Amino acid sequence: MPARELDVKGLHCPLPILRTRALLNGMEAGEELVVYATDPASVIDFRHFCNTTDNALLSHETQPDEIHKTVFVYRIRRGV
Repeated sequence: MPARELDVKGLHCPLPILRTRALLNGMEAGEELVVYATDPASVIDFRHFCNTTDNALLSHETQPDEIHKTVFVYRIRRGV
């Protein structure tokens, strides 16, 4: 099953996490979500979010972007 995607570029804390949580709550256990964010604080926020929930942060990487300079990409697996 392909991962769902969520684009929260341009949004600042706490909106990326709030939108991610809302989408994950409607997903089945084991499904994966790829989140695209530009808020530098999201690096700490997504780690903390996954460490304090049943969701698993599978990967985190950065990609260059012409508009936002850097996009943070998070791959999360929905927990039980």
